[in-house]
Amino acid sequence: MKKDHLPTRTKNARITLRLDQTIKDKWLLHCRKSNIYLSDFIVNTVEGRMLENDRKEIMSFIEKQGNIFAKIENNINQIARYVNTEKSIPKELLQEYNSKLQELNSLKTEQNKIIRKIYTELAK
Repeated sequence: MKKDHLPTRTKNARITLRLDQTIKDKWLLHCRKSNIYLSDFIVNTVEGRMLENDRKEIMSFIEKQGNIFAKIENNINQIARYVNTEKSIPKELLQEYNSKLQELNSLKTEQNKIIRKIYTELAK
């Protein structure tokens, strides 16, 4: 890991681990890809804390989910505007539309539960 990309360290306690070289290489590769120190990776994993890069990925995912639902809601509004303009909608289309709205509502409810769990984990 290149030290010039990361802040100066002030930790002074040491622990020596004995493990297979393949495991060490795998951990180092993971750390290089994630741009983190090996010690931070080990400590956060042992203590059950989430790594900063994982937090960023999760927040990005949540943001993308919000954007997807915003697009779907926009499409629903366009359909509603069309129906209001035409003052009618075929019965089959109305049933399908209502079915899709119920499905969307369930997905959004499930997503909100998952996001609450994620925020709880991120707060740790």
